[in-house]
Amino acid sequence: MYKNTPIAEGLFTWPSKEPALLGSRCQQCNIAEFPQKPSCPACGSVDVQVEELPRRGTLWTWTIQGFMPKKPYLSDETPETFSPYGVGYIELPGAVCVESRLLDNNPEKLKIGMEMELVVETFRHDESGNPVMSFAFKAVE
Repeated sequence: MYKNTPIAEGLFTWPSKEPALLGSRCQQCNIAEFPQKPSCPACGSVDVQVEELPRRGTLWTWTIQGFMPKKPYLSDETPETFSPYGVGYIELPGAVCVESRLLDNNPEKLKIGMEMELVVETFRHDESGNPVMSFAFKAVE
């Protein structure tokens, strides 16, 4: 039996029917960070709390990754099977802008300002064949 594991612990809630990214918020100056940090980058306070970030946000900007990233990029893809993918910044209301892979790679369908939603999907497989899960964003339909 395969076990789905997150690409990194503490990055998002998992397993979950409605996963959320996990950020941190400073209790002194209210600055939010993603991924979560042990201290605030703005004021230096260690009084930070982990919080679930909004699942929906707005596409702030985007591009298409047209070539396979260099190592240490670790996916199931090879230069022969690589497929270009969208990369964007999603502004999560009241929180942060998150850089993320986008499920769509068609420039005709990606528009700055469009509403996006978090998804968790298989990014690669580990040495035992278990799915390794990562987050991405897709357009809200």
